[in-house]
Amino acid sequence: MSVAILDARQWQRTVDLRTGHQVEAKGPLVDKVRTVVDRHPFPGDRDPAGNTWVVDTALDFIKAYDPGFAFLTLARQYYSARYSPLSPDERAAMAQAALDEADRFARESGFFTVVIGTGGLTQATTPIDLSDLDGLGVASNWSARYAGLYDPSRQDLDRLSANPGLERLATREEILSLFGGAPGDGARLPDVMVVAKEGHYYKNTSLRRLIMIPARNTFIPVSANLGPVDSITDIKARLLDALGDRKVAVVLLEGVGKADFTVSSNTCRNGVDWYCYEPVDGQYLALTTGKHAVFEHNGGYRYFLDDTEHKPYPFSGYFTKLPTGTIGQDYPGRSIAVGNRSMFMHVTTGCDIACECFARNLYNQGVMAVIHRQDK
Repeated sequence: MSVAILDARQWQRTVDLRTGHQVEAKGPLVDKVRTVVDRHPFPGDRDPAGNTWVVDTALDFIKAYDPGFAFLTLARQYYSARYSPLSPDERAAMAQAALDEADRFARESGFFTVVIGTGGLTQATTPIDLSDLDGLGVASNWSARYAGLYDPSRQDLDRLSANPGLERLATREEILSLFGGAPGDGARLPDVMVVAKEGHYYKNTSLRRLIMIPARNTFIPVSANLGPVDSITDIKARLLDALGDRKVAVVLLEGVGKADFTVSSNTCRNGVDWYCYEPVDGQYLALTTGKHAVFEHNGGYRYFLDDTEHKPYPFSGYFTKLPTGTIGQDYPGRSIAVGNRSMFMHVTTGCDIACECFARNLYNQGVMAVIHRQDK
C-alpha cells in the first residue's frame, strides 16, 4: 500500500493513496517523512522561495533517508511566466535563479546532478475555439498544442483544416504509425488529434488568463555531464548506468529551453517527428520510463470518462493507476522525488518517497508526501 501524508501546516493526515481513505500508518520511515514535511511548508507556486523549498526539502530527505537517486522538479519560473506579465529580463532572471538552485543542490548534496530543461515558452497569442463543432472537441487546461476531436463531420474537418492557427490534423491511425503502435493501442487516442501552431492555444475552462505557453520545443537542453543523448527516451538508461558507481540526481527545470540554459549542455529530441512534448505527464513519463506514453497520456483524451464516483487514486489527478517501468522502480537502491509540480512527483517517478506541493489552480493547499516503499 502506498501511503500519502497530507500536511496543511500544523495538521497532518495519512491516507491510502489508492482509495483516498484515512488509514493509521506507523513506522520509522513514516515518522521521518512526517517530520521532514512538517519542517517545510510550501510557500506557493509563484512565490520567490518556491524553488528554494524544493532544494531545501530534498536535502532534508537526503539526510533522513540516504537515497542513491533523487528526482527534483523546479517549476516556479514556469508558473510565473505562464500567468504573470513578466518582461523578458524578468523571465531570464527566474530561469537563471532556477539554474542556481540546481547548482546549489549539486554542491550541498554531492550528487552527480544532471539538469534538464523541459523547453522554452512563447507568448500566448490566439485562442482556438473547438466548441462550435458537430463533433466533440476536448482540450486540456495544460496542453496548448494538442486537443482531441471525436466523431467529426466532414464540415468540421474542412473548417479546422482552413484554420490558420492549426499546424495539422492527425488521425488516430497516423499517430499509431508515428509511434509504432498496433491498432489495439489506440483506445485512448482521439479520432483526430488537433495540433496548434506555436503561440496558439485552445479555449477551455482555465480559470486564469494565459500569458506564456510552451513553445514548439523539438529539442530540449540536457547538461553536458550526461554526454550526448539522442532522445528524451534515452535519458533513463544513461542515468541507470551512472547509478552503478555514484549517487545521481535529475533536476528538471520547467519552462526553460536552450536560450536560457546557461550551463554547458547538449540537446536531445523532445518527441518524434512533428510531435513534441509539452511539460505535462507525457514528457515526464518519456523521461522516467524511457518510452513514449502518447497512447495513454495525450492532450486529446476524454479524461472525464474516468472521473467516476469510485475512481481510484483520487489524489493523483486523472491517473487511475500508477505507471510501471519508472526509473524509481527499476533502480534497486533508495530514491526520493521532490518538486513544486503537483501529482507528477508521486505518479511519474516511481521513487520510494515523493514529496510535492498540493496546489490546484495556484491555490496553495499544503504539501503531500507519498511513501511507495518502506522495505529498503
